[in-house]
Amino acid sequence: MNSFFVAISGASGAVYGIRFTEVLAGLGYEPFFTVTDSARLVIREELGIEIDDLKNGRFLNDLFSPAVAEKIRYVHYQDLLSPVASGSAGTSAMVVIPCSVSMVARIACGISGNLVERAADVMIKERRRLILVPRETPFSAIHLENMLKLARLGTDIVPACPGFYGKPGTVEDLVDFVAGKVFDLLGIETGLLKRWRTPDPFFRGSFGR
Repeated sequence: MNSFFVAISGASGAVYGIRFTEVLAGLGYEPFFTVTDSARLVIREELGIEIDDLKNGRFLNDLFSPAVAEKIRYVHYQDLLSPVASGSAGTSAMVVIPCSVSMVARIACGISGNLVERAADVMIKERRRLILVPRETPFSAIHLENMLKLARLGTDIVPACPGFYGKPGTVEDLVDFVAGKVFDLLGIETGLLKRWRTPDPFFRGSFGR
């Protein structure tokens, strides 16, 4: 079975990473998982969940159901001795969801100051799948140049921009759209996405009329 590393960095939208990991583990995968210190603060502000200590994974039970939490292999974001810090570990894919633009910048520059950055560097050098989900608006030219650099190196850039053609009725629907797009890139069918229907070839209408 493929091995995945999921990281939540300090961008708004921690719920995207939590939902993605929840579904991934629910499908039977046992992903490596980490939360940066900045993400810990975002989780507190956005979800009202206080994480007192990142040194161990006890807080996973606050983010996930017990059945999901027991499948997750927690690693500290500063643990450069973790298996995912090495190309020989054979990690199949890495997802940073959400990914702050500062994290994008450090990855684009090859900086390996923590496990997330080092693991991303490994994925690039080993030519394995790296997916970044930036959550920022508007993007500056600096942000766009960094993402373009990474895209040219084979990194998948999936901005947290939910679609509305599926007629979402809840915030959860919007979150599932973004998570579903990431799963599509990994070739994993989840049913999270309400897919665009095939247009009727005889349809002659248009939007705005």
